[in-house]
Amino acid sequence: MKAIGKTIVIETIKEKVTHDSGLILTVADKDKFRYKKGRVIMPGTECSVLEKFDIIYYDKAAGHTMMLDERIYTIIQERDVVVVE
Repeated sequence: MKAIGKTIVIETIKEKVTHDSGLILTVADKDKFRYKKGRVIMPGTECSVLEKFDIIYYDKAAGHTMMLDERIYTIIQERDVVVVE
């Protein structure tokens, strides 16, 4: 598998979101967040900042999903990444 251009193959990370007080947020509360967390599986050939296994936050409305080797991945563009941990 090889991502081309500024395309990035990621695996979504499911987060357990809590407040500072320790309260766990509901699914409805989590849906209000604009960004999702993911792990870079394969950065594209023209991505200059991202490396394999980087943890990123990206726009949840971005990209599409596909199945490769019986695993589900999300395909996004480099411009959809807002934070790299």
